[in-house]
Amino acid sequence: MKISVSWLKEWIEKIPNDLSDRLTMAGLEVEGVELAAPHFTNVVVGEVVELTPHPDADRLRVAQVNVGRDQLLQIVCGAPNVAVGIKVPTALVGATLPGDFKIKDAKLRGVASSGMLCSAKELGVNEDASGLMILDPQTEVGADFRALFDLDDEIVEIDLTPNRGDCLSILGVARDLAAITGESAKSFSVESAPVKSSLKRAVVIEDAADCPKYLGRVISGVNPQAKTPLWMEERLRRSGIRPHGILVDITNYILLEVGQPLHAFDHGKVAGDIFVRRAQEGEKLTLINGDTVSLKSDTLVIADQEKALAMAGIMGGEASACNDETTDIFLESAWFNPITIAGKARNYGLHTDSSHRYERGVDFELTKNALEYATNLILQYAGGEAGEITEVIEADQLPQRKPVKVRYCKTNQIIGQKFTSCDIKELVGRIGDIQEVHDDYLVVTPPSYRFDLEIEEDFIEEVVRLNGYDKVPVSFEMVSKVSMPIVAESRIALNDFKSLLVGRGYHEVIEMSFISPKWQAILDPSKEAIKLKNPLSSDLSVMRTTLLPGVLGAMEHNLKRQQSRLRFFESGRTYNGTLENVEQVLHIAGAICGTAAPLQWGIKARNVDFYDLKGDVEALLKRTGRDDYRFVATERAILHPGQSADIKLSSGEVVGYLGKLHPTVSKALDLNRDVFVFELNYDLLAASMTPKFKELSRFPSSKRDLALVVPVEVTTQQILDVMSASGQRRYLTEVNLFDIYVPENGAEQTATKNMAFSLTFQNPEESLKDAEVQAIVEEVLQDLATIGVSLRQ
Repeated sequence: MKISVSWLKEWIEKIPNDLSDRLTMAGLEVEGVELAAPHFTNVVVGEVVELTPHPDADRLRVAQVNVGRDQLLQIVCGAPNVAVGIKVPTALVGATLPGDFKIKDAKLRGVASSGMLCSAKELGVNEDASGLMILDPQTEVGADFRALFDLDDEIVEIDLTPNRGDCLSILGVARDLAAITGESAKSFSVESAPVKSSLKRAVVIEDAADCPKYLGRVISGVNPQAKTPLWMEERLRRSGIRPHGILVDITNYILLEVGQPLHAFDHGKVAGDIFVRRAQEGEKLTLINGDTVSLKSDTLVIADQEKALAMAGIMGGEASACNDETTDIFLESAWFNPITIAGKARNYGLHTDSSHRYERGVDFELTKNALEYATNLILQYAGGEAGEITEVIEADQLPQRKPVKVRYCKTNQIIGQKFTSCDIKELVGRIGDIQEVHDDYLVVTPPSYRFDLEIEEDFIEEVVRLNGYDKVPVSFEMVSKVSMPIVAESRIALNDFKSLLVGRGYHEVIEMSFISPKWQAILDPSKEAIKLKNPLSSDLSVMRTTLLPGVLGAMEHNLKRQQSRLRFFESGRTYNGTLENVEQVLHIAGAICGTAAPLQWGIKARNVDFYDLKGDVEALLKRTGRDDYRFVATERAILHPGQSADIKLSSGEVVGYLGKLHPTVSKALDLNRDVFVFELNYDLLAASMTPKFKELSRFPSSKRDLALVVPVEVTTQQILDVMSASGQRRYLTEVNLFDIYVPENGAEQTATKNMAFSLTFQNPEESLKDAEVQAIVEEVLQDLATIGVSLRQ
């Protein structure tokens, strides 16, 4: 939000020199400060007193301009709106305009010109370059233009947290600045507008919980084409809002100054009474921005007896909007329940200044004063006659500002400083109405505009904030006990797995838990994702059931930026079930593509394959010290058949899966290359064997190599399981597969394959004899025969 310091001074007299620092240290973070207009010099108010055509140019005219000096200045001008009697900003000879443009004596088509008549854009005041900036006829000729319009005014841009909706106005910032500095801000009170019109419109509220307070009045005979005063246009511009016409400008001005959204309906386009109700499912409404929306039943609308007129607290409808022919308006000022309005604008892809404020909470005691303020401005600048106010209020549905007990000892305990009771009373009194003062505590009622003050801790926070966060001591005596968390040896920490992956060349990505429904449908089609009621955007509208959208999204982003060798992983929770009963599971997922190793002269370049990824996953599994993991061939819709596997425990639980993305999935995600992915359940993965010491054998080991003929349907894991069976094979300490050969048989598929294993034997108590080793080998071969495996002859 942009704040004009000169406008702020109308509400609080004393502005500290270190305004930006004071606001930032009080939680209203200042993002930047700029002047109301770029720097320029020597520009005054001039009046065109005579105008003649240029002798050699049809589009140029020669103006005689009074700038408050003894002689008139002759200035050649080509602006279409130059005319006798107008007053305009005039740059004198020697002036410097924005962009370091210097004004000198010149001749234009042979006619001398001593200065320049300026447009608003040439001075950096606004973007209007259609003609000269015409000033109010009452403006003093010769006055310094920059000083006259206070263009050295500082514009402070503030970034507010969602809980400080009270500061979304000049009045709100003035109140908070007064509390920070100990000064006083002016109160907002307005004289009632004279009632001269008999026109009135009844209001019916269907559910007072949605709208406990609704005020409106008819103002007849207005001139919608009246010119918005320059001072108001300038204040709107400095707040980042363009002028749109007198009626809209006044409602925007009230919004910015005091924080109350208003809306003007064309009275003649409203049929019968005003109804504040929920929309009918599928009801159509064309908004003032031209969009037609299909309303949902949870959306609050303002309607007449025939149709919906506006989305309450968000945006008006086109059918009831004011235009240049409007003469009678119905001016609305209401308080809508923040819970009713919250998220509704985003549901329709909208975000307005009104919804931004209503969602955070508007002062419910501001409604009538804001309506009277707007009425007076409309009567003053657009004319007309005001009718009687229609007022519907359900007081029991308005927010109840309950007294809060603030204890002195609790305040000092939480803050860690020693405030006296007088200090606390003085600081709390700046932002609340103190009802009772006792020896140990005080009772304070929060104001109507501070929805963030509800419990004792809220006021304690205000004590330290108003006193100054910079005054909190750097160190003080700890009053809480700190205990070291117990870390079981039988569980591997998540950071250990992260470090291992980083060591293998992976980069960690951290993505949001919200994902696109499109990616969800592609990467986990078997699960129904939880839909958010209030999504940040349509691309972030469901909760993830898998971590793959995050790592693959990062991969797609990098591939489009000429990065080809990628290794990413992410850890985080997935969400299944329903919004009311969410099942959260911590996962680790990763993806790789590109070359197996960085390009170098010592290794021949090759692309990663299934076994590269399997090696990375096996490294994670080995970190647990367990050996009951099995890779089991599987078929998953998103993975390539024949290059995918589930990882199972001996108990049958599935730890995770890995494999190559199916080509159709890669194409749908715009990856267009071979990508290999894995995803593991952290809770199942983290369970490890408790480390135990095993004495090293002093006796030599023996090795045997076995060349086997294996049916093609028998997997390596099956062979390893048979070889590692119990009994005398306790001496078999290691089995390694070191060769696989599939004989070529033309176009026909062979029934067998050749595999070579190296077996290592060792007895920790004595040296093994050849006969003992041979006996174990014979037993292994006999067991292998049961699955069709034989020794190659």
